[in-house]
Amino acid sequence: MRGRQRQARSAHFAAGSQRRTVFAYAAMLAAAAGIFLAIRAVGLRLSAPAPAPAAAGGANPAGAGAVGHVLLALLVILIAARGMGALFARFRQPPVVGEMIAGILLGPSLLGRFAPAVFAYILPHTVAPYIAVLAQVGVILYMFLIGVTLDTGLLHSRAHASVAISHASIIAPFLAGSALALWLYPLYSSRAVSFTVFALLLGVAISITAFPVLARILRDRGMHTSRVGAIALACAAVDDVTAWCLLAFVVSVAHAQPAHIVKTLALTAVFLAAVFLLASPAARWYARRYRRGDGEGEQQAVVVACVALLLASLATQRIGIQALFGAFLIGVVIPHDSLLARDLTRKLEDLVVVLFLPAFFVFTGLRTQIGLMNNLRDWLVCLVVILVAALSKFLSGAAAARLTGLPWRQSASLGALMNARGLVELIVLNIGLDLHVLTPTLFAILVLMAVVTTLMTAPVLNAVLGEREAVLMEQVS
Repeated sequence: MRGRQRQARSAHFAAGSQRRTVFAYAAMLAAAAGIFLAIRAVGLRLSAPAPAPAAAGGANPAGAGAVGHVLLALLVILIAARGMGALFARFRQPPVVGEMIAGILLGPSLLGRFAPAVFAYILPHTVAPYIAVLAQVGVILYMFLIGVTLDTGLLHSRAHASVAISHASIIAPFLAGSALALWLYPLYSSRAVSFTVFALLLGVAISITAFPVLARILRDRGMHTSRVGAIALACAAVDDVTAWCLLAFVVSVAHAQPAHIVKTLALTAVFLAAVFLLASPAARWYARRYRRGDGEGEQQAVVVACVALLLASLATQRIGIQALFGAFLIGVVIPHDSLLARDLTRKLEDLVVVLFLPAFFVFTGLRTQIGLMNNLRDWLVCLVVILVAALSKFLSGAAAARLTGLPWRQSASLGALMNARGLVELIVLNIGLDLHVLTPTLFAILVLMAVVTTLMTAPVLNAVLGEREAVLMEQVS
């Protein structure tokens, strides 16, 4: 009798706790929307400079020596990326951070500035279009792999802690970035860009957490099976999905004329319905039937996956929300723990990570001109952006974790981990530059922010954990 009473009280308490969580979550979203609308109302009264004249087009890249130049460029890119990745790994940094920095060093900010002749020989302007195509294909394949390896179960497990922490670590930085737009819009934008789009993109850029980089940090430290590691992975998974949804909305608004925004959003909704109502059951059916066999089955699986992701990428590109979103969603609907997912990852990951992603980093480096930051104001803005990005992520993540009942040290470690931005941030920034929402100077500032905050993650985590790191190694039951 007493056992049933205790169970009833426990169920009543759990139901009450769930209702309070839903109410608090709804209130948080409503407050965030209200704050952003207030920021937007102020921002719409700001004026920005006239658009800068468009740069003259480059020469036709076609030519007899183009292939040779591309092969030489890829050789240098591969060696530099692997070398810098290995160097940074020795200092317990994720190799991707070294590869990001290698891309910047090979660009006009360092090699082009101090060895212009070498830069012109290795990466002449005729090579840039080819590197750009390789980079875009690499990002599409990479986003597909992120979707394939994303454990959607993390979005449901540990829901109370992960949802609260992840959305707090998105909403607070998003609002901080939107507030920064009030200062940066008159300085770095133009009248051709609406304040709303500028503020939305800056908010997304500040609020990003890179799931793959965070997962690599946790695996390297042996924390991926700890309580904190499991919650951090769940938070990063929720962050990734939420951030891509926000970015898709920003891109649709930026691409579409006011009269076509509703059409773009409607087509996006139709595409999402097709993916989850048609492609998802088909993917689960194919995953159940898939057998490795003698190798032909694996090749057939790669063909099917490539056809699906290319069709989805083409659809989202035509809709106007970037090809990478389609590839990501096709990856998500493939069961992550299936033999099919493991074989696709094994077949594609090495080529994408070793060749395509370094090309993307150099593509980003070629567009990053730190020399444009040629006065004290630009460097002051860069410092403020870094501080706002780092503190808003750290404090919001740590405070939300503490409110869910985690100890301070574990809460602070989660706040530190949420600052891992990495490659995902660079993808967002390149989209912003392609949309002409970001100017080259602001793009360079935000690239530096992405590199610095990602570099800070491991040292800050070390400082937070100190000698008591073993306490956090409690295995998840």
